Amino acid sequence: MKTKSLRQDKVSVITLGCSKNLVDSEVMMTHLKDGGYDVKHDKWSRGRNIVIVNTCGFIDKAKEESVNTILEYADAKSKGKIEKLYVTGCLSARYKDNLEEEIPEVDAYFGTNELPRLLKTLKVNYKHELVGERLLTTPAHYAYLKISEGCNRTCSFCAIPLMRGKHESKTIEAIVTEAKSLAAQGVKELMLIAQELTFYGLDIYKKRRLPELLAALNDVEGIEWIRLHYAYPAQFPMEIIDAIKQYPKVCKYLDMPLQHASDNILTAMRRNITNQETKDLINEIRRRIPDIAIRTTMLVGFPGETDEDFNNLKSFIEEMRFERLGVFTYSHEDSTRAHILADDIDQEVKDARAAELMEVQEQISLELNKKKVGNTYKVLIDRKEGGYFIGRTEFDSPDVDNEVLIDATTNYLRRGDFVHVKVNRAEEFDLYGEVVTN
Repeated sequence: MKTKSLRQDKVSVITLGCSKNLVDSEVMMTHLKDGGYDVKHDKWSRGRNIVIVNTCGFIDKAKEESVNTILEYADAKSKGKIEKLYVTGCLSARYKDNLEEEIPEVDAYFGTNELPRLLKTLKVNYKHELVGERLLTTPAHYAYLKISEGCNRTCSFCAIPLMRGKHESKTIEAIVTEAKSLAAQGVKELMLIAQELTFYGLDIYKKRRLPELLAALNDVEGIEWIRLHYAYPAQFPMEIIDAIKQYPKVCKYLDMPLQHASDNILTAMRRNITNQETKDLINEIRRRIPDIAIRTTMLVGFPGETDEDFNNLKSFIEEMRFERLGVFTYSHEDSTRAHILADDIDQEVKDARAAELMEVQEQISLELNKKKVGNTYKVLIDRKEGGYFIGRTEFDSPDVDNEVLIDATTNYLRRGDFVHVKVNRAEEFDLYGEVVTN
């Protein structure tokens, strides 16, 4: 008979990577808690005898972080500091056989869609009645809401379909039920996430149904902001923009990763759109909603990217003046369509190009922010840090976008409060302001 340990039934879940992984961890933790486990997120101490690492396998840096994290806990297990170590997520889905061989200290590896099997290993039942229930790891006033899984796109640089499979939409009813549950927990802002938002509904309804989903979520009591992440630009359905404009709870914000602007590179990336078509799309979106904030992501150093290609991209950014922009360097991922191409851009060149684009964006952001001085915005307070309360406007998503700083010595605010703030100073990625009454 096994001797009962004082540390039994105490689990640490470590999440790496994107917000989709975070949602997966929250769902996993809900089932574990229902199964009698004491669960903590991203915290490990002597009292935790089981560790589950939810990995990312998207690009080289993410894979390296995931492997190093697994090794850290494998070492802890070897030293008797923990009893069991399990690994799940994208890296595990993609490289399970290699990982089992290289890091045998792990008790079991699971893929992104193998939560029931992971739970069974821990003697916990996967309960369908818990679907939609979430043990939140974010601040209580906002949450990520996954509306679909996987992706049917064929971008040549992307390994996501290899790890998460084909596009699978949740039903509108299931998403609304989850949203109501989150609202009951005090959530005020929903970030809708998917690998490809615009595909929502095609698989189960045989038509794109994102506008109808937004209409249903707009009616959920308690939710005040709904934010859209990760829309594919080619053949973009403008009905989504009309829905953003129509429904008051939907933020005037759209995360649309464009990846590049040189026709040569767009073709090689299999993005199914041209430079001019992209410009026309952005201009039309802004015509319909002049004050919308568009967040995009660019990828530099793709195989064959010439100085001319890069300069075309730089000129495109200077012309389009995106409200929010991030830059990644190309990672040569095996089994992707681009892997047959020579990874012929030195990492130093990739890094220099990324830095140059961010310098351009920094200036654009400063100029756009200065135009906000004197204006008043509705702001959601996220936290207190140092001498400031820190919040966001509807044009900003957590962790990646601009923030609004409010002097904490002259104001008392609570996390999750909505307040109106008059901007009196602007920096490249921050606004400073004072609370005003309506």
